Amino acid sequence: MDHDAAAPFAPRRLIAASGGFLGPSAQARRIRRILDLAGYRPRPGLPGPGDAVVAWGHSPRAWRAEALARRSDLPLWRVEDAWIRSIRPGRAGGEPPMGLLLDRSGMHYDPSHPSDLETLLATDPLDQGHDIARARLCIDRLRALQLSKYNTHDPDLAPPAPGYVLVIDQVRGDASLTHGGREGPLPADRLFREMLFTALEEHPGARILIRSHPETLGGQRPGYFTADLARDRIAFVDGPHAPWALLEGAIAVYTVSSQMGFEAILAGHRPRVFGLPFYAGWGLSDDHEPLPRRRRTLTRAQLFAGAMLRYPLWYDPLRDRLCACEEVIDQMEARLRAFRQDRGGHVATGMRAWKRGPMQGFFGRDKAVRFVSDPNRAPATAQAGGRTLLGWASAVPDGFTGLRVEDGFLRSRGLGAALVPPLSLCVDDLGIYYDPTRESRLERLIAAPLPPGGADRARHLRETILQTGVTKYNLTGGDAGAAVAALRAARPGAPVILVPGQVEDDASIRLGAGAVRTNRALLEAARAAHPEAILLFKPHPDVEAGLRIGAVPDAATLADLVLDGVGADAALSWVDRVWTMTSGLGFEALMRGLPVTCLGAPFYAGWGLTDDRGPVPERRRAVLPRPDLDRLVHAALIAYPRYRDPVTGVPCPPELAVARLASGATGRAPVRLRLLAKLQGVFAGYAHLWR
Repeated sequence: MDHDAAAPFAPRRLIAASGGFLGPSAQARRIRRILDLAGYRPRPGLPGPGDAVVAWGHSPRAWRAEALARRSDLPLWRVEDAWIRSIRPGRAGGEPPMGLLLDRSGMHYDPSHPSDLETLLATDPLDQGHDIARARLCIDRLRALQLSKYNTHDPDLAPPAPGYVLVIDQVRGDASLTHGGREGPLPADRLFREMLFTALEEHPGARILIRSHPETLGGQRPGYFTADLARDRIAFVDGPHAPWALLEGAIAVYTVSSQMGFEAILAGHRPRVFGLPFYAGWGLSDDHEPLPRRRRTLTRAQLFAGAMLRYPLWYDPLRDRLCACEEVIDQMEARLRAFRQDRGGHVATGMRAWKRGPMQGFFGRDKAVRFVSDPNRAPATAQAGGRTLLGWASAVPDGFTGLRVEDGFLRSRGLGAALVPPLSLCVDDLGIYYDPTRESRLERLIAAPLPPGGADRARHLRETILQTGVTKYNLTGGDAGAAVAALRAARPGAPVILVPGQVEDDASIRLGAGAVRTNRALLEAARAAHPEAILLFKPHPDVEAGLRIGAVPDAATLADLVLDGVGADAALSWVDRVWTMTSGLGFEALMRGLPVTCLGAPFYAGWGLTDDRGPVPERRRAVLPRPDLDRLVHAALIAYPRYRDPVTGVPCPPELAVARLASGATGRAPVRLRLLAKLQGVFAGYAHLWR
């Protein structure tokens, strides 16, 4: 937790004078929980000695808390939403905030006297190298993700042609305007008009674009600029554009006290500011009405460190704890991806009945997924409803034009063939990762430069996976460590090679294997290439469970040891290298620093990280500079899959998924699915009769 604004004292109790803090709504519960974790749970009642009173900013009901504090001669604390709040505005979607601003001196938007934030910015050195580096990285991440306070914008919407002056509107009666957001004699209406006329005068001939507030766009609250102003050089930009995208094309920015003025500073602008918001007066803005007591000059990174790292109480709703700003960005990244992909709704096809519940959980949070069994009818159904088409990758026809879905690489504690629901899914708008015959979205991500902080994040995630032993299925079983040690002792110097078995009718074999297409042939090829080696054959868990095809009855005569029931992490810990066709276990081996020989073209082959002896696409070999392991891990585990927290049911970052898998907090498949899986295994044993 970074919040460290100095408190005059720790109150005995924090008294809430309005029901907004004490009600049953999701917002009220979240506010109470954040304050409780900070040590200040709001309580009803009459205040006494040693207590403090809390108000929600300068809301219409804040007068009750103000009056109570005055009568009792007690401190008044104020609370507001933090700068990164939610996807939708609170009035639009009922989403609780991701953090709070708790101020014991005033409020950040009220310059009538210094707030905790102003005191922090004015007096703290803000010169710790670690915090400045964090601030710079967070700014870059916010910009790359186009993350703002509210986030219903569409990043695919083309911004206006660059070269305009951006004038920012605000909601009428906002507290930052009515409670000291300015100290001039002009009413707010006239102040906004003066701002607009100043922009026209200072930029003759330039286009003036007025940006409305998100709540104004939603029709919930009026703004100060009205449609009749749209004439000559003036126009409104009211589409769901990301603030960062609009700032990118602006030649100047004008604001009274909007948070977008703060974002303009972070984006490299020197905004013209007509009010007295928290970011004015520090040498980073052109202030229409300077505040004499603010004399210090700050850098953008210092302003961010104070306002975003140190001042807020950030909250992690997945782990139910206070957290750092970076973790909020991680979680909002996962939520943003889901929102942007799902906002129009989906029609899904090729989904077996047991998968429909998990698919609804992943893709149906905003609009319920509609399932259509006939893949030929699904496209028309999706088009008629204005929805996106989803299809299970291995079950849709070749001409499928929607999003292909498959299990992710950190899937579950248990097998998909055993009907265990996944924690992660890959969603691909180009192809699918196991099909090298066409480019996939994963390939593009591997080939692309890493986003800000991507290398460090990938490295840390990989280290966590190795420390916790998390794998795709996280199965545990027999221990063959002693047997492997005995083989090493008997044949000192012989390399130990792991040969992972695969499901032989799997799509990754059908589309990505080379001349070697069976587990038996793979064992024979590994033995021929390394006659002196100790070969360990690990049957695929689905095959071991009798659920899929690929058994090698005489594996014990081809390998030195068959690892029946052994988990992937243990098997990889005993070997020196891996030989595979297209198994995902090869990727897990690369993460553990093991050499991997590929006889097919899995997604991780062809980038210079593996010994490729199969038909790898030339497009991968042509990528320069060559991807390193961090780029591969970031693409495969962070940028490509979507994760869903099995505890809270909401989108989550991969770090949380790894923690759930490591702790076993992943839930269980319903009883009916476990029974169906057993029945499926019975029939799988007879599948060879129809092959």
